[in-house]
Amino acid sequence: MKKSILFILLILAVSVAANAQKFALIDMEYILENIPAYTRDNEQLNELSQKWQNEIDAVSKEAQQIYKDYQAQYASLTDGQRTKKEEEIIAKEKGISELKRKYFGPEGELAKRRQAAMKPIQDDIYEAVKEIAERKDYSTVIDRASATSIIFASPHIDISNEVLTKLGYPN
Repeated sequence: MKKSILFILLILAVSVAANAQKFALIDMEYILENIPAYTRDNEQLNELSQKWQNEIDAVSKEAQQIYKDYQAQYASLTDGQRTKKEEEIIAKEKGISELKRKYFGPEGELAKRRQAAMKPIQDDIYEAVKEIAERKDYSTVIDRASATSIIFASPHIDISNEVLTKLGYPN
């Protein structure tokens, strides 16, 4: 009997403690869409990405042309000339791969520039969320844009507009 009463009291204590926690949500995509610096940086990065892609496409067309020329002249080339053309084609293909890695790889220019552009914005958002969470005593703030397991959340716990206001942007 004592164990069951103790167990019931323990369950009550845990449920009271769990109910004492306060949660809030933010929608990072919504916040970022309403920050002009993010939109501007994103457009500049897209333009730069397109420029680099055009450069890669131009080199790729050169490689394709060299290959077509090689195929057309194959019968009239000596073994030495064939080897030279094949090496030229391989070098162009390696150059294309190198450009792709240089610009678009995980450690590439695009990733570095995106990180450099986003870090100050993310830091500002983090500080605003942290300040709001501390002021309103939220124990957890969840990003609904990245939390795919949230099926429903009450709109009154979404503090995205409050974060934008704290950052000085209209919502």
